[in-house]
Amino acid sequence: MAQTNINIRMDENLKQDFDRLCGELGLTMTTAFTIFAKTMVRQNGIPFPVSLDMPNEETLAAINEIQRMKQKPNKKLYSNFSELLREVETDV
Repeated sequence: MAQTNINIRMDENLKQDFDRLCGELGLTMTTAFTIFAKTMVRQNGIPFPVSLDMPNEETLAAINEIQRMKQKPNKKLYSNFSELLREVETDV
């Protein structure tokens, strides 16, 4: 089968890390990309989930709490942390 060249642009640090990892696995970068390409063709898609980072449950709970507080504020609201800190220091 005829061979062809491709050019890929990526961050230099990523390339170095990728090359090091391939070496540790006994692969060249070319072999790793070929494995990836063959797997994509065989599976007719990217062979792993591609998704946006989703916040964990604790972060989602905090976001929901803030939204509830904004809708029904029953406590004094502060425009910034310094304002809150000044009030706490004067109460002590």
